[in-house]
Amino acid sequence: MDNLGMSGAPTTSHPSSARPVLIAGGGIGGMATALTLHQIGVPCIVFETVPELQPLGVGINLQPNAVRELHDLGFGNDMLDTIGLQAREWALVGRNGNEVYAEPRGLQAGYHWPQYSVHRGQLQMMLFNAVRERLGDDAVQLGQRVVGYRQDADGVTAIIESRDGERREVDGSLLIAADGLHSAVRAQMHPTQPPIQWGGAIMWRGTTPGVPVRTGASFVGVGSLRHRVVFYPITPPDPATGLATINWIAEITVDNQGGWQQGDWNRRVALEEFAHHFDGWNYSWLDVPAMLRGATDIFEYPMIDRDPVPTWVDGRVALLGDAAHVMYPVGSNGASQAIVDARVLGAQLIAHGVGPQALRAYDDKLCKDISALVLRNRGSGPFGLLGLVDERCGGVFDHIDDVLPREEREGFMARYKAAAGFAIETLNAAPPTIAPGQRVAAG
Repeated sequence: MDNLGMSGAPTTSHPSSARPVLIAGGGIGGMATALTLHQIGVPCIVFETVPELQPLGVGINLQPNAVRELHDLGFGNDMLDTIGLQAREWALVGRNGNEVYAEPRGLQAGYHWPQYSVHRGQLQMMLFNAVRERLGDDAVQLGQRVVGYRQDADGVTAIIESRDGERREVDGSLLIAADGLHSAVRAQMHPTQPPIQWGGAIMWRGTTPGVPVRTGASFVGVGSLRHRVVFYPITPPDPATGLATINWIAEITVDNQGGWQQGDWNRRVALEEFAHHFDGWNYSWLDVPAMLRGATDIFEYPMIDRDPVPTWVDGRVALLGDAAHVMYPVGSNGASQAIVDARVLGAQLIAHGVGPQALRAYDDKLCKDISALVLRNRGSGPFGLLGLVDERCGGVFDHIDDVLPREEREGFMARYKAAAGFAIETLNAAPPTIAPGQRVAAG
């Protein structure tokens, strides 16, 4: 690695085994990594760009494979129930209100662990507070961004920039980059990577108080592949009002030849900018325009990802979470995969020690399969069922079995769950990623 010539004196040199693992990014992936390293006896420091962590974001789903890992980190259902809701169903409905497909989720589907619909920011804060409690207040250094690295046979040096532009160097045994979509570490590792990929889909997201539909904890997609609304509750109903917090995403696909022209990757928008796309979407069980109107804040996001890279590892440096595999949110598995990444990394450190060999084993286990999942989600993921309906009948039908037989629908979903790592039988039968009490052997 070239010496980047950054100012600031490196920390005192010492054997790599005694140096902490450095983690770039304090999101869900970074915090899960810190908690995993602490669990297996590996010291670490997290560097997070923002000066103060706040519960930002919108609703996300945690699949049973990730919930299992959170349980193994000490976050049981009693804690997860305080930040979200156990999902019971995943359903797709055509534009004319007729059901395309529905299946139980989480415990109702036979998993040993629930699926959760949670607020992303509340999950991050739960993990952050646990990191501070378990590792100490100094374990997360806020207002500090990892902007680059260099390494040698003995360790890695992270180049850290504070918010006032001051740079310093910190030595570590490994650098784990969980620094998201705009990862500086990934940019250095893969300097010729293509730009962010936008496929033409625009999402508007918000939350609205509302009465939950179907099971009361259903994830529901309504419409077509290129024009749909997705919604699900992320809180239980208020006992006094019967209203839950409903997280919703309204989405259209447009011509993307000119690239993204809207400026910010997430900006606050007025309802009037997009509500007309959903005029007349009224059903006996759902009034889409009313749901959109009920939101206090609405944000616009392009649906974006990055082309997969051939490896997530460079010597003593590894990518994790969105830095490794940012993907379209169609499969509800971005945050879940970040948590799983952290646990697989921990297992390889136990197996191979705190060094490059463990990172190579982590890469071998995940990079190829998850890169394929990124491309599968770009191709619409589980919402591909709506694409098949569109192709065969223009999205309008009376009986779905005449258009898409049950066996075909179930086979489609089974293949997706297998690719995403949460096939029921496989997950239920798998041993823990990290067995209770497992730790890295003292070097």
